[in-house]
Amino acid sequence: MISKMKKYQYEEHTAEAKFTAFGKTLEEAFINSALATENIIIKTDSIKPKIKKQISIEAKHLKGLLYDFLQELLVLFDSELFALNKIDNLHIQQKDNEYHLKCVLYGDNASSYETVSGVKAVTYNEMDIKEVDSVWNITVVLDV
Repeated sequence: MISKMKKYQYEEHTAEAKFTAFGKTLEEAFINSALATENIIIKTDSIKPKIKKQISIEAKHLKGLLYDFLQELLVLFDSELFALNKIDNLHIQQKDNEYHLKCVLYGDNASSYETVSGVKAVTYNEMDIKEVDSVWNITVVLDV
């Protein structure tokens, strides 16, 4: 049994950034996917949680929900310079043949911090969401 599960790991990919995120719940795996995405741009552990944002996303399928969630973080970074530190109260529900995600984001203005790299977009290429031995695994490739 894993006593302390790693949040995510970066994978080899020829031209893009690829990671697999893990979680004991689907929600935890989504959070770790967000942190893996954001850590390519800026080190989230250095960001102070000064700004609070609430987001709500709906999609027809789980991969679409993940795509829209991660893309929303990129839009917030690009349009508002919002750098993520942590995510609280992330809830995913399936209602009326749609998935609904709500959460609270904490972060700060990115202009106060050093960026590491850039992410252009989330892709559906090699995207996978599955539960293996009671651990959720999410694989994502990002266009960098």
